[in-house]
Amino acid sequence: MKKPKWVVEKEQAKKAQAAQTVWLFGLHAVRDALGNPARDKLRLIVTQNAEAKLADAIAASGLTPEVVDPRKFNAPLDPGSVHQGAALEVKPLDWGSLEDRCFDAHRVILLDRVTDPHNVGAILRSAEVLGAQAVIGTRHHSAPETGALAKTASGALERQPYLRVRNLADAITELQRMGFIVLGLDGEAEETIEAALDGLSDRPVALVLGAEGPGLRQKTKETCDKLVKIDAAGAFGSLNVSNAAAVALYASLKA
Repeated sequence: MKKPKWVVEKEQAKKAQAAQTVWLFGLHAVRDALGNPARDKLRLIVTQNAEAKLADAIAASGLTPEVVDPRKFNAPLDPGSVHQGAALEVKPLDWGSLEDRCFDAHRVILLDRVTDPHNVGAILRSAEVLGAQAVIGTRHHSAPETGALAKTASGALERQPYLRVRNLADAITELQRMGFIVLGLDGEAEETIEAALDGLSDRPVALVLGAEGPGLRQKTKETCDKLVKIDAAGAFGSLNVSNAAAVALYASLKA
């Protein structure tokens, strides 16, 4: 019996995902990936200078590097990538399910259509520094795990859970069932983060940020418990989304 088209397409998508690899680049990103036992490492290309700088990490990883001339650096990276003489092919990380990562969490960040890898990388770095337990995006219309994202994250990608879910509104509802209060960042909101959390310091908090420009989608706004704003000194416009994530997370921790 012939399989239905949707079944074939689903199986093909699953195979494609299993075969997917990512090229990380830059000394920080490569060093931290080499030292991550959860990371499936496939191929390492380095210049002699980078090999010397990464010697301990390479030795500990057990990976045999391909040492190349700097003028013939042949890793398949985007032109202009600042690779610093090091590139590592890896499998994407599997952080498990939303419930696995967030059941005992106290702070998480959700991203609604934030597609710029540099923004997501910076958010991962802030999330690690400020103690968030996860950053959550969507499988579509969000930044995937890439070399540019990893380089901006400066190693945080290896330690800070980055989950990508099928539906953001469903993820918000699941977090609410776990006891989270979900706050959506909206420049037109009346209430500040501190005011929204007054008397709720014992509750875990999920902060939802949208893409610069369009902001949160209407469905996302409707699903959040409250819409909040960052308390600003004056009407000077909005923050970059990565800066807003850091400020909002810090404000939620101090509330």
